Amino acid sequence: MTQSSSPSVPINKFFVSADVSIYYRWAKQILWQGQVISDYAVVSVLSGQLEFQRNEQLTRLTETESLILEPHVSVAANGKNVEFLFLTLSSSLVIERALAMRQIAPKSTVTFKQDLAKGDRKLESFVGSFVSELVDEEPGKEIVMRALAEQMLVHLLRNYATTRRSDELELSRVGLVDRRIRRSVELMHGQLDQDLSLKTLAAASYLSTFHFARLFKKLTGATPHNYLAAMRSARAQLLLAETELSITEVGARVGYLSASHFTKAFRLATGTTPREFRKALIPRQ
Repeated sequence: MTQSSSPSVPINKFFVSADVSIYYRWAKQILWQGQVISDYAVVSVLSGQLEFQRNEQLTRLTETESLILEPHVSVAANGKNVEFLFLTLSSSLVIERALAMRQIAPKSTVTFKQDLAKGDRKLESFVGSFVSELVDEEPGKEIVMRALAEQMLVHLLRNYATTRRSDELELSRVGLVDRRIRRSVELMHGQLDQDLSLKTLAAASYLSTFHFARLFKKLTGATPHNYLAAMRSARAQLLLAETELSITEVGARVGYLSASHFTKAFRLATGTTPREFRKALIPRQ
């Protein structure tokens, strides 16, 4: 579903779960800076143009074009009067489905032989269906969107995926992580409410702070600080979606003792405040 003219007010619709998250936005201006994507993702433009940068590589996405992202990329985006859908799929879900389809062998990971999708009518149809479900007031939204996400994932695996064996990458409770930094990432995941220093994180991976910082940036496309901020944002989004905790309580659970600091960090990561985000969420059923 696309709309013929720009709305008088911005549109934000979000669906958030542990395995699948979907953001639909139509805004006069979009600006993301230095965000980290730790899972697989697809960004699709329905109208307008979006300048999308991943790990310093710039791609201009226009209407009906989609970009497929692998885990651990640092992204930035900007656009005016742009309508787009951003969908994330957890690494465990992608790898489990690829294994079930016998597309990869154990200890292999999913990569994409082609990351820019143009003229893919079926993919466009999935994107339109997501938008319809997010915008229309119909019961059963969550059921339909989960089914759509599974079908879209199968389509992506059939048409764009390839396999790569890796002795370094491991699928853990925090997603697909290089084993050399796994302990530090798991420490972040388990202690998001704590003030974790670079020295503490480096020690978890048995590395000096200098070597740890360089290796972490090389493997994830982000600094440890930015990666931790992204993890905090992802957890906060889930808490906002799945609990009745106040904004202040959510912020405290992900390491922000000040509500103003939490709001500022959340806005940088999502383009909205926690209150606006919660208001735009599709209710869980």
